[in-house]
Amino acid sequence: MIVVLVAAFMWLLVAALLILRRGRAERNITYAALTIAIAMTLNIDQAYRILDRYAGGTNLVTLVADATLMIGVFLLGRAVMRASEHQPRAAQLALGRFTLVAAVIGAIGTFLLIDRGITTTSFMLELGEQPAAAAYSMIQFSYYAIVLSAMAALAARQLRSSAGAQQLPPVSLLLGSICGVALSIVVITMDLAHVVRNLTLMTSVAVAYEPLHLLTFLLLSLGFAGQPAARTLQARSRDQNTRTLVHDLEPIWAAATMARPGISQIEQAAFNAADPETLLHRQVVEIRDAMIDTRVEFHVSAGDRELIERAERYLLGTRLSDAAPVAPPARQGPHRR
Repeated sequence: MIVVLVAAFMWLLVAALLILRRGRAERNITYAALTIAIAMTLNIDQAYRILDRYAGGTNLVTLVADATLMIGVFLLGRAVMRASEHQPRAAQLALGRFTLVAAVIGAIGTFLLIDRGITTTSFMLELGEQPAAAAYSMIQFSYYAIVLSAMAALAARQLRSSAGAQQLPPVSLLLGSICGVALSIVVITMDLAHVVRNLTLMTSVAVAYEPLHLLTFLLLSLGFAGQPAARTLQARSRDQNTRTLVHDLEPIWAAATMARPGISQIEQAAFNAADPETLLHRQVVEIRDAMIDTRVEFHVSAGDRELIERAERYLLGTRLSDAAPVAPPARQGPHRR
């Protein structure tokens, strides 16, 4: 049931990203979510049985689903790395193609050594005593731990350079990555305990599996969708603040252009049609021009001067915030136990 919910949420996330990130050239996060959603769907028992029957009934779909998930996590890591201004060398290596290729080759090689029997929806529970099966699982989750550790480091760097609502997505990504690393450690411990037949240890550690899996999914999914949502909310808030300042400066601007007729009087309609930030910038410039022009009589009160200075600080602040990088996540998938 949990796998079905995870797959459903992932497809909802794909739809949300397509809406929130429409028009953006960078699509790696969307592609990562789509790839992971496919991997989750392949892990649904009903779909798994049908597809594996067509694949020969030897659990080959397990390899397809796991390899797809690894590629999805790789794409996700690349998206997070590209959104970061400065990437440590270790993070570049962890999120690079070489690490992915090595992990996929290792997983394929060990998978082919497993005595897989017939189709089963409890792959590791039934076959985990085999050293090859344990190695197969450990290679995957070691790769996830490496990628998620690198993404946690990048999320922490992003958190330090973010402010306001922009801090929420990196916080979610950081916590989700930490949970994902913990989940990987739990699974690797379970694999080792299973292969040495220490079922007591395996059962004890397995208690943490489901909570960590759910937390990883929830937190990293919030990080996925949180960044474009935060940008959208921030843009709306900035637009509202800009329009408020434009409205407050309107009387001062009208007096300034009356005292010192200029381009705004000639092209008033064009300025009114401009975006609010352009209009605000024009207002501030022309008010300042009137204030320093000794040929005209134009005076402003202390309150008006403070408003003008606040508008200038606002324009400078929004442009600096626009230049700040915004980045993001990683996701972990279910394990067949």
